Amino acid sequence: MMHIFTRTKSLVLALAISTSCSLFSQSTEQDSSALLDFWVGNWEASWDEGEGKKGYGVNHIEKVLDGTVIQENFEILKGQSKGFKGTSISVFQTGTKEWKQSWADNQGGFYCFTGDLKGDKKTFQTATIETKDGKKITQRMVFYQITQDSMTWDWELSNDGGESWTLNWRINYKRKE
Repeated sequence: MMHIFTRTKSLVLALAISTSCSLFSQSTEQDSSALLDFWVGNWEASWDEGEGKKGYGVNHIEKVLDGTVIQENFEILKGQSKGFKGTSISVFQTGTKEWKQSWADNQGGFYCFTGDLKGDKKTFQTATIETKDGKKITQRMVFYQITQDSMTWDWELSNDGGESWTLNWRINYKRKE
């Protein structure tokens, strides 16, 4: 009788551990898939273009495909690059547990990024590529200083394997009312 009780107790304990591990895994996956929710909405974008000039644009971010994909639609309305438009899709891949983003724009630009969304800075980075002149570069986007109504976004470049980064473009976002 004691042997059956011990087996039953072990089975119940194993099921409890298995269930809580499964629930933890699901919870972590759900939490990870929501890490870009701060970005969803309508945004006004502004940046310094030098010599006292400013650029302005808008960015509309929405969840699509049953809420599993985040789609971005960016447009520059004023400044040196007026008329520039781009779109991205971002998705949390449950199999690899990674965020992926693809970007395309009306000037032929196309980038693929892998996201690191832990902590206060949310980063999407390209693989290292070799330019026509033989230089190896990596590019990344960094979202930070994120609040309900504002955030800062940087586009950065590294030519030393990510040891150091050079700022190419900083956009200040303000949520549209």
